[in-house]
Amino acid sequence: MCFVGDSFTAGVGDAEHRGWVGRVAARAQTRDAATFGAYAFTTYNLGIRLNTSTDIRSRWRRECEPRLPAGCDNRVVLSFGVNDTTAIPGGTRVEADRSCANLVDILDEARALDWPVLMVGPAPIADNQQNVRIRELDDHFAKLCAQAGVPYIAVFDPLGREPAWRTEVQKGDGAHPTAAGYGLLTKLIIEPWWTWLCQ
Repeated sequence: MCFVGDSFTAGVGDAEHRGWVGRVAARAQTRDAATFGAYAFTTYNLGIRLNTSTDIRSRWRRECEPRLPAGCDNRVVLSFGVNDTTAIPGGTRVEADRSCANLVDILDEARALDWPVLMVGPAPIADNQQNVRIRELDDHFAKLCAQAGVPYIAVFDPLGREPAWRTEVQKGDGAHPTAAGYGLLTKLIIEPWWTWLCQ
């Protein structure tokens, strides 16, 4: 299973170097020892700091193909979007229309390769103006995934209502939480991810 995304996927800011990807995988390993053998998997964290959807669109397939051999239950988890919404002179790093087109292209390619996909939406940060843009992109991504029949885990609103998340982000660099924040993110992801894994 490949987890493809940005710095949140990579777990930037976590002094334990596990992020949510490592925590989700570890919890799955111990969740049900009696039946887990049917779901044994290898995880590849392909998160890269500062990556936008355009960066991920250009690299995701060539990085996943050597890690997803034929004859296996190959799966891909996507998570990106915050970097797209970062302000630059004249707009943002990636405009929303292009972000959406990048996601559609990735989902279409994954479908052609017969790789089931799950997407984790972008998280809020400490910049309120950027959060408006992240929230809008989150809505767009959720709709596109619904149209494609791809499970989408929206974390923006639940984390935005969580004072501990804001505290963790502010303790970090203003965008990435510390270890406890990744624990909060893991709690939102683990159940829908597990349901998808068991399908």
